[in-house]
Amino acid sequence: MTEHKTAKFLPARVTYLEMTERYPHNVSAPLGMALALMRAEHCPIHFYRYLYKQVGRPHHWKTRRKQSDEEVTRIIQSQDTILHILYVDGCPAGFAETNLRNMPQAEVVYFGIMADYQGRSLSRFFLGEVVAAAWDKGIDKLVIQTNSLDNPRALQLYQKTGFRPVGTADVEIEYWPDD
Repeated sequence: MTEHKTAKFLPARVTYLEMTERYPHNVSAPLGMALALMRAEHCPIHFYRYLYKQVGRPHHWKTRRKQSDEEVTRIIQSQDTILHILYVDGCPAGFAETNLRNMPQAEVVYFGIMADYQGRSLSRFFLGEVVAAAWDKGIDKLVIQTNSLDNPRALQLYQKTGFRPVGTADVEIEYWPDD
């Protein structure tokens, strides 16, 4: 861990992935749980920030943390953003944010499952639904990225869902301390 100014940074390897044709989504929802996958329309900023913190803190997500409430609200409530929330037994368990601003290319900007719900076979089902919703918008390419600070199985999950790696980069990511 190195220090720049007052912030601490962690080295990471980013992998850029893309999907240029619709991948068959044939993963069933896991059994034994009441699941709901909902598109969040006009998501309140406090709820979005809760989801972002719960999913992103372990992976040091920072972009939305540094943006104002007004800026984040403008993004997440835009017609060019699809925000999906996965609920398990009535509780929020994960979320995904897809950016449609660069049509016909879309980007899954954020995707994740909260720690309490990991290891329950939810990720592949959830990601498959998010990917299918993006393709339903008439895209011709879907991109996503992951890095070595994400869940260790993220890259494998993305590849199993139909993404293929197209590049890598070494970066430094700002450390998100426990607060």
